[in-house]
Amino acid sequence: MIQPEELVGDEWAAWYRLSPVERWRESEKLWNVYIHLGGSLEPEPDTQSPFFDPVEPSARIANGRPGMRVLRRSRV
Repeated sequence: MIQPEELVGDEWAAWYRLSPVERWRESEKLWNVYIHLGGSLEPEPDTQSPFFDPVEPSARIANGRPGMRVLRRSRV
């Protein structure tokens, strides 16, 4: 009998052995890490779409990095 590790490797085989509920919980953990690292759930604009309007204001930050904030510098 072929073992899953032979086909997909150890990490993926462990993932496939999880139940659907366990996979869901692990995915939630990954999304939390993604958000805490500055990831965004906002979709990227689709410039190929016929509905794309380059003039429309965007919620994206000017430097393209989510989660960046300008801090006021004050003398200590």
